Amino acid sequence: MKISTKGRYGLTIMIELAKRHGEGPTSLKTIAQQHDLSEHYLEQLVAPLRNSGLVRSIRGAYGGYVLGHDPSEITAGDIIRILEGPISPVEGIEDEEPAKRELWIRIRDAVKDVLDNTTIEDLASHSDDGESDAYMFYI
Repeated sequence: MKISTKGRYGLTIMIELAKRHGEGPTSLKTIAQQHDLSEHYLEQLVAPLRNSGLVRSIRGAYGGYVLGHDPSEITAGDIIRILEGPISPVEGIEDEEPAKRELWIRIRDAVKDVLDNTTIEDLASHSDDGESDAYMFYI
């Protein structure tokens, strides 16, 4: 399974909103500038997140987006499923021979376990201390 920019940038949006949770709305322009991303692309990504209730939009001059739930209640799996669809390493697992099907199911379940047990609160509280393996997941 390959996570596209939709999933990666969607996580970026959600992590930034989690970092600012309780401080009021954050504009996509702020997030786009901070991460050198296209504001227009972030607007496309935030729509399904808003429709799912994971984020809420606030209108007005000081508007923007806030999380729809507490950061401890939103998992990376929630975000990836909304933006990328079902989590599966290969298409058509049910058509594989039993040995390979078992392998694909084990891989899928391991990835789901990591995504579903990692909250955006976990990701937002992780500090970037320059150590690349400080927050490593092993599957």
